[in-house]
Amino acid sequence: MASINKVILIGNLGKDPEMRFTPQGKPVTSFSLATTERWTDKSGQKQERTEWHNIVFWGRQAEVANQYLKKGSSCYVEGRITTRSWEDKDKVKRYRTEIEGLALQFLGSAGGGGGRGDYAGPPVDDYFDSRPDPVEQRVSEPDIGGDDLPF
Repeated sequence: MASINKVILIGNLGKDPEMRFTPQGKPVTSFSLATTERWTDKSGQKQERTEWHNIVFWGRQAEVANQYLKKGSSCYVEGRITTRSWEDKDKVKRYRTEIEGLALQFLGSAGGGGGRGDYAGPPVDDYFDSRPDPVEQRVSEPDIGGDDLPF
């Protein structure tokens, strides 16, 4: 059975991005992104709920995100949900769910607070050199014709 793991978010950074490097020297940048839902309840009161998302970019996109995004920047992120686990120093298993970024677009204008206005290069998508798409790495499933379906 086919499946899809795709996330599209537009929001604002909660703090400046943090870049680090893997032991092999590959850059990794992470940041928190806030998305806010606004509505009016049945009594006419305006309501608001903010969700925080942990975003991670790899490779050249990590470098560009770290260089041009800052706290408050508005951006479009497309990616997939991933969960990683590890044992902390007390041998307690910990989990973290993140959005592994695959596409990034800066939003806003130079004076609008949406991002740093000094970025004059091509869209960040042109720099994509992150991990290969896992769909390309999967072993193909057997071809099932219409006559072979059990229903």
